[in-house]
Parts: sequence; C-alpha cells; structure tokens
Amino acid sequence: MNSLRIDSHQHYWRPARGDYGWLRADVPALAPLLRDFAPADLAPLRARHGVVQTVLVQAADSVAETDFLLEIAAAETSVGGVVGWVDLSRVEAIETLERWAATQPKLKGVRPMLQDLADPDWIVHAPHPDVLRALVRLGLRFDALVKPPQLPGLLRFLDDWPELPVVIDHAAKPHLASGWDTPWAPTWHTALREIARRPRVHCKLSGLLTEMAPAVAADRALAEAALRPVWQTLLDGFGPQRLMWGSDWPVLTLAASYDDWVAVSDALHAGLSGDERAGLLHANARRFYALG
Repeated sequence: MNSLRIDSHQHYWRPARGDYGWLRADVPALAPLLRDFAPADLAPLRARHGVVQTVLVQAADSVAETDFLLEIAAAETSVGGVVGWVDLSRVEAIETLERWAATQPKLKGVRPMLQDLADPDWIVHAPHPDVLRALVRLGLRFDALVKPPQLPGLLRFLDDWPELPVVIDHAAKPHLASGWDTPWAPTWHTALREIARRPRVHCKLSGLLTEMAPAVAADRALAEAALRPVWQTLLDGFGPQRLMWGSDWPVLTLAASYDDWVAVSDALHAGLSGDERAGLLHANARRFYALG
C-alpha cells in the first residue's frame, strides 16, 4: 500500500553529546542504538515509504538537546516540526520557550519524559502553572510519554488544562509482552477510553512493536494479531480523526525494521476509508502540529 505519510514520531541523536541518560553502554539490549542517527540514515526509508515530513521528538531531558534538534530541523527540509524539552517545574523555562517561539518556527511542542519519573502523578502537581500557561499562549503542544501507571494522573492533568493540545505517544505503551491478564491492562483500557472522551486529545499509533515479545514483533502476522486489540481500542476511542501514524525510529529497530512496521500498521488500518487513512497517515499530524 503506497500512501503519502508524515512520520509523527522519530528521533535523531548523537550519543557523544552526552545527555541521553537512558542510552547506556552497560545495557546490552541498547547496543544497536549506541551510534549517531541522522537524516541521511532515515532518507532511504522515507523515500521508500512516501514519508514527506517527520516530527522530530526529543530523546534527552535537556534544553541543549532541543537546540541540537532545532539546528537539524533548520537545515533539513524533511523535518516539519520539533517536539523539545523544558523543565516544566521551573518558571525560568518560560524564557526558553519564548526564545524558541520567536526564533524557531519548527518548534511545535514539548515532551516531559513522564514514563521515567518515579512519581506517577508528577504531571498533576509538579509543573509550574505559569509554564503551562506559556505553552498555551505560545500555541505549543504537549506530547505525553506515558505508560499505564501514569494514565490516571494524565487524566487529571487534562481536566486541569483543557486549553492545551495533547497527544499520547505510543498509545500509552501497553505492555503486550506480559499479556492482557496482568495489572497494566485494566488501567490502560479504563484510563485510555476515558481520556479519549476528551475531544482535543490525540493519540499516536507508534512505538508498539518494542512493547511485545521479540519473537512476536519479528513476525509480521503475529505482530498484527497482537496489535488488533490495541488498534480496535484506539479506533473506538479516538476515531480515525484523532489518530496519527508514527514510527518511533530508530528505537523501533530494536524490535523490527521500518519496513516491518509499515507493513504491520498498514494491515491494521486497511479497513479504513481513503479519507480516514489519509487522516491517520498524514492529515491529522499536519493539522495537530500545524506543519508547514
């Protein structure tokens, strides 16, 4: 299935920069990611799958990395937008956001790395209200990098800040490798369905192959079958108008190839109409992130 695409979630990084706290050399499973990933690496995959733009998302909790990504975006026409990072708990972040907003038109939003924080309710009480007001005032969006334990807190945050456009990354990372009869599943189902009732909230179909057992992720038919319940929950809740396709490349490559993810995700949404598929694959991301 050849379709125009916007990849709403991908990364570039340079480990030598030194601020990727999660990208550790002492974790053997991460070894394939311990190298530079740059636009030239993604270019042949974009060409093969009709990816005309991408949204470049932070992978380190530092302002310096966001500046690094914005430099890439300024030179790389395929990057339509950048989702960066600031410390939402510090009022000084407003100055940084205003600087970017005035000089960096490709900055589209911010993402705190909520999944890595010890407090699952950090988003409820830690961000400074003035920083959140600045996000709204500057027209920026909020990417929610969460796992099921953070979903109840995210729901409260959404109700506290109804003016802030929010997208949930990677369908809130359902832990498919442990199966549906484990504690994450009822939290994920209940909270995600409730969140989907908020009409301004979007969700990314991305980052899911790395949440399942490696043998399942490596087999396209098994991966599709494992993701059918996830896809149906997302479709029932958000509808095709508030879902957007993304790859989570290069993290994706720990489980499968870009080609594999395109094939699996295309099989999932094959039942959509042409207009609905266009929304999922490019129009929704273009509209949500106001891509040029």
